[in-house]
Amino acid sequence: MEQLDSLEHHFLIAMPNLAGSWFDKTVIYIVEDNEHGTMGLVLTLEHNLTLEQLLDHFELPITHQEPMLYQKVLMGGPLDVEHGFILHQPPGDWQKSLPLHDGLAMTVSEDFLKSIAEGDLPEKLLICLGFAGWEKDQLNEEIQANNWLTIPYNAALLFDVPSERKWEVALNTLGIAPEHLSMDAGHD
Repeated sequence: MEQLDSLEHHFLIAMPNLAGSWFDKTVIYIVEDNEHGTMGLVLTLEHNLTLEQLLDHFELPITHQEPMLYQKVLMGGPLDVEHGFILHQPPGDWQKSLPLHDGLAMTVSEDFLKSIAEGDLPEKLLICLGFAGWEKDQLNEEIQANNWLTIPYNAALLFDVPSERKWEVALNTLGIAPEHLSMDAGHD
């Protein structure tokens, strides 16, 4: 697999080397990858909170009942677990929103949650508590150690595949069945 200049807007797929760790069978969306390090959001670990319960926690009265309110909040990573990160389409106009690629954005502001409570929902959204982070060059070292596979961004994988199936589906995009994964690296 060729080395990318940046893993931004790609997915990481956990390899068997990470079994038993926090990242066992995870898929991570890479939000940023630059000279300062890498930040990603784990998409496969559900929190026990639903979006509706999260809005209630912030004392935001819900004015419309929507099926999206019952989706689970995700554990986005082991770092900064008290803070929420919302991936959504379309981007919209929120106080603390970072436009990403392909009409995707990440928002970290309470005005977005207030808007959701009032029934102004984006077409697609995922809410993560916490994030995964790597220092400069750390992730590349982990990829070389055969801890991660990478695949390009795919909106269907991000939003449409249930979190408990994302790891298997992500592997299948590479033509790999989970039972055929090896812990041995394919390089010298």
